[in-house]
Amino acid sequence: MAGAVPAAAEDPAKPADPKAVKDEDGKYFDAAGAPTYNIKPDGTVDWFTYSGYRRYHAECHVCHGPDGMGSTYAPALVDSLKTMNYDQFSEVVVGGRQNVGGGNDKVMPSFGLNKNVMCYLDDIYVYLRARSDDALGRVRPAKREDKSQGTNNAEKACLGE
Repeated sequence: MAGAVPAAAEDPAKPADPKAVKDEDGKYFDAAGAPTYNIKPDGTVDWFTYSGYRRYHAECHVCHGPDGMGSTYAPALVDSLKTMNYDQFSEVVVGGRQNVGGGNDKVMPSFGLNKNVMCYLDDIYVYLRARSDDALGRVRPAKREDKSQGTNNAEKACLGE
């Protein structure tokens, strides 16, 4: 429909279309500028989705369950990312969140000082976004793109190496 307003412009709090429109050294971005996944028809995932899988399972799955499916302790992130955009996700991870009352208290600690999370925040978001969109199954990605030298350099700088 000519002149239609994109969904992201209608409600900037909701995630934009996950389609990758920009590639910067193997890191993909959607039309709103948020990091996103790029999964090829043969199942090959971009490096950041693969890295996000690894980082999620190293830091997040203890509370949020395997593959972002949730637990009795913390919500399913595959559901949360259906309504959360990148900025909202980052805010919660960096600053934490408290939902208390009604006998069902939930507290997410801040990970703002945890380099094992913060250096890979985009990766974790991209992985969970792919899971949330049903673009990626509940298994370790079998094929992945290679990690670029620029990504390797940025990772070392973030970790202080």
